[in-house]
Formats: sequence, C-alpha cells, structure tokens
Amino acid sequence: MAIFERDGITLYYEDHGAGFPVLLFAPGGMRSAVTFWEGSQFNPIVELSTRFRVIAMDQRNAGRSRAPVSADDGWHTYTADHIALLDHLGIERTHLLGGCIGGPYCLGLIQAAPERVASAVLQQSIGFEDNREIFYEMFQGWADAIAPDHPEADEAAWRSFRSNMYDGDFDFNVGRDFVASCETPMLVLMGSDPYHPESTSREIAALAPNATLVERWKSPAEDGTVATVIEFLEAHTP
Repeated sequence: MAIFERDGITLYYEDHGAGFPVLLFAPGGMRSAVTFWEGSQFNPIVELSTRFRVIAMDQRNAGRSRAPVSADDGWHTYTADHIALLDHLGIERTHLLGGCIGGPYCLGLIQAAPERVASAVLQQSIGFEDNREIFYEMFQGWADAIAPDHPEADEAAWRSFRSNMYDGDFDFNVGRDFVASCETPMLVLMGSDPYHPESTSREIAALAPNATLVERWKSPAEDGTVATVIEFLEAHTP
C-alpha cells in the first residue's frame, strides 16, 4: 500500500506480486477503487499476482485518493494520472485490466501512450445505449457526496465535468475511429446490463483489429475465466 503525490493530487495504490506489470482500473463508476475488486466476478489482485506484478489504484476522489475538481476535468484527466503513476513506478510497458469504467480508462491510456500498453482486458465496459440518465445519476450521487470537500468547484464546474465524462456516445471516451485503428491486443469480456451494454462490448470487439470477445465469463469456475485471462496476458507478455 502506498501513496503517490503530484501537483496537489494524492493517489492511493497497491503493488502486488512480481513479473510483467498489470495495471488495474477497478469497477465502481466515479467511485472506482481497489475495494471494488472484492465484489467483482473474480479478483484480479488475487488471481494474477502469482504470475504478474499487479498494480491496483483508487481513482482520484475515490477511495483514498484525492484531487482538486475543475470544469476542465474529464477522461483525459484520469489518463494523465495513470501515465504519471506508471512513470512514478518506473514502468515503461504494462498490461491493462479494467472493469466497468475501467474499459474507457484502458482505451484512453492506449490512445495516449500506445507504446506503453502490451495488451488490455476490458471487463464489461460501460458504454452508451440510450442510458445517459443513469450515468448522470451515478455521477451526481458521487458529486453530492464529495462536494463539501471541494469548495473550489461551483455548480457550473460540476456540470461541465459531468458533460466531459458522459455527453459522448459509444465508449464515452475515445470513439469508434480510434478503436477501429487500435492494434493493441484486447480481450473483451462482454457486458449485459444497462451500465455495461452488450452492444458496446460487441462493437469494440468487432471494430478493434486484434480483439477477442468472450461472451460467457461471469461464472469463473464454470467458464474458465481466470485461465482465459492469464493465457491471454501471457501470450502478449514481451
């Protein structure tokens, strides 16, 4: 367990195991934090750290991480945190595994620094499918809870931040053109609910040149999910 500080930002992270690194982006929406892996279909910290160096983190203003809030915040802000953490840890290249909101986080990091990503596992990525209001509501619940600690952000700043995150479509972050051009190997574990539409997973897998879709994975013991993920990561470890 450790803390990384930069420019008034405090990021909590954990570093487990040894070997080629895997950077995790937890589920939980705007509350994405290490503890959410404990309630996931499988816990990659536990399952992967016997073979890989696994880095898990709390996103800014979630869990034990803190940062100022501004009207300019958006997906790029989180990507900057992710790259800064990799730099801090001296990691030149890594695998990524992201659940829920971690899907767009993975794609954003690949877009910003493709040379630093060996492969990515997208676990039921969020996406747009006539569901914007549920993301607005999720954002608002998170914002209302932490707003008293952020007097620097007025109501207009929160609205702008929300718009930057959830006014797009498809994956909310990088868009179809980038995914169609992305050569990074991806394993796409399919979503199946309003936050994680099946259509988003299927479209990512169809567009990306080196993506594999896994439809059945939510019963890991029956579906062999952990073995599938490990085999994929090992196949793309330099």
